[in-house]
Amino acid sequence: MTWTLYLTFLAFAAVVVIAPGPDFAVTVKNALSGGRASGLAAAVGISTSNLVHGTVAAVGLGALLVASHQVFTAVRWIGAAYLCYLAIQALRSAWKGEYAAAPADDRGRVGLVRSWGQGFLSNISNPKVLAFYLSVLPQFLAGGAGLAAGALLAYSHAALSLLWLTSIVLVLHRARAWVTRRRFRRALDAGTGAALLGFAGALAAGGSKA
Repeated sequence: MTWTLYLTFLAFAAVVVIAPGPDFAVTVKNALSGGRASGLAAAVGISTSNLVHGTVAAVGLGALLVASHQVFTAVRWIGAAYLCYLAIQALRSAWKGEYAAAPADDRGRVGLVRSWGQGFLSNISNPKVLAFYLSVLPQFLAGGAGLAAGALLAYSHAALSLLWLTSIVLVLHRARAWVTRRRFRRALDAGTGAALLGFAGALAAGGSKA
């Protein structure tokens, strides 16, 4: 592992992280429904899952899972179904248009655990994330690089993801005067729900977007 390769990977990973995907949509959904703390909990859950994916890929177990077509397909459909579930929640919220003045989950431990779980489950059940690590990491590893180098790249990606999702949550919190408006909330929930359905469809169809 050289500094040039590492910095190149960071630049590439930053572009991948910033591109809107299921992680972005799930984080926004939780930030809207539960406030800053819930959004941050979802972001941490996603990053925790990234660490798991990265560790599995680094030690070589990921290649075995991806090689098993039945397991890969089962996880893919589970992930698509879970994204559909989250999408229906967001769309139902937009349809009802009933929002509390202040998100109740922002100070509730159970709500935070639920948000963390949604972030973790939506990411861990997406086999494309594991496939991303398995296909991308080797391209940035110098010959003879071992477990430590692979883990460094994987964990760096997870850290960038957490930083980006955290910044999204903080921006939404700073703009809460707009975010808490009923019309704006309904539009965001509707957009988030539609996006999650789209990501679920892409995942079910075997799309490459992680």
